[in-house]
Amino acid sequence: MQAEIISIGDELLLGQTINTNASWISEQLALIGINTLQVTTIADDERHIIESLEAALKRADVVLITGGLGPTKDDITKKCLAEYFGTSLEMDQTVLAKIVDYFESRGREVLQVNKDQALLPKDARIIPNELGTASGMWFEKDGKIAISMPGVPYEMHAMMQESILPQLKDENSKLYYGMVYTQGMGESKLAELIAPWEKRIEEAGLKLAYLPSPGLVKLRITSLEGDKILVDELCRDLKQNFPKLVYSLNTFSIAKVVGEILKYSSSTVGTVESCTAGALSSMITSVPGASEYYMGSMITYSYEEKMKQVGVLKETLLNYGAVSEQTAKEMAEGGRKKLDVDYCISTTGIAGPDGGTKDKPVGTVWVAISSPKGTVAKKFIFGTDRSRNVEMTCLSALNFLRNHIFGYN
Repeated sequence: MQAEIISIGDELLLGQTINTNASWISEQLALIGINTLQVTTIADDERHIIESLEAALKRADVVLITGGLGPTKDDITKKCLAEYFGTSLEMDQTVLAKIVDYFESRGREVLQVNKDQALLPKDARIIPNELGTASGMWFEKDGKIAISMPGVPYEMHAMMQESILPQLKDENSKLYYGMVYTQGMGESKLAELIAPWEKRIEEAGLKLAYLPSPGLVKLRITSLEGDKILVDELCRDLKQNFPKLVYSLNTFSIAKVVGEILKYSSSTVGTVESCTAGALSSMITSVPGASEYYMGSMITYSYEEKMKQVGVLKETLLNYGAVSEQTAKEMAEGGRKKLDVDYCISTTGIAGPDGGTKDKPVGTVWVAISSPKGTVAKKFIFGTDRSRNVEMTCLSALNFLRNHIFGYN
């Protein structure tokens, strides 16, 4: 099954809003074996909408449309879709009742423009919007599918995950895919390392896709014939042969994986953060139920706070600097005592874009872990982008902890 995405909105073309919807949708489609052929961004213009939809449906099996479903005059998507599919707009009483309840439960007046959002194409299958008032619409014509969703990202995400992706997966049911999630090695180096495994995939007539993102590389193996046994076996083999790199076969969130390990072992964790300044704690606590194992954090950005909060020795800082193995270890050890946890992770580095030296360039990071097994530290060299360095430090720290717990380091 092939897909196209149409993103509607003047704000996208003006550069006022970044089109994150298209990249997210294409990524989710790839996970169920649907390839995205093209992404088209167009204005809130009736002629452009109809022409783009007509062209996309000639090329693709399914077209996903975002935007233009709000209550204002420039939100004309459903009118255009009704015209294209030769149907009329009718008041959907079920949707209307939900809209009225949505506003009244928040103590807000229900305007006529809000009620008009319940005017929906008669021949479309209506997709509920549990987080807003703009319903999605599913059309089918000549064996092709067109799906319209709101442009608000969190509303669209929920609609895709709860209603659309499961249905598209069923439509594409002959395919079977397996996922391998890795951390700690870039795409090109990883490809070189696993070349023999990749050759097995090719010989079996399967397809392998590399899906990189900052700090992580996902591998997707697809069987066009639905060979679940073979795909699952290949995924397990890679995890068994490279346990330091492969952190999961079923979830993208390394924080969730680490959380499950800590819960299973009834262990606790805390952090002492310098260059990540709380981002690592935020990543850990993004997982529901993190309070079962996460005890707290200390932000020690300056020399003074490193000494005062976690007892880093002044001599250590003067002799080795804040960004050093010695300082990272003392931070982790002091944090483990202060927080009274089984595992304490420390981060100290130069996030950038300035502050680097010849010996310690921007992107230099030390991560340390203190536990009943002892204290270990690892040096990482990232790039010059500050936000990316922080994100990669957090991901690397969590995988470092996973490997430390399992004895892979």
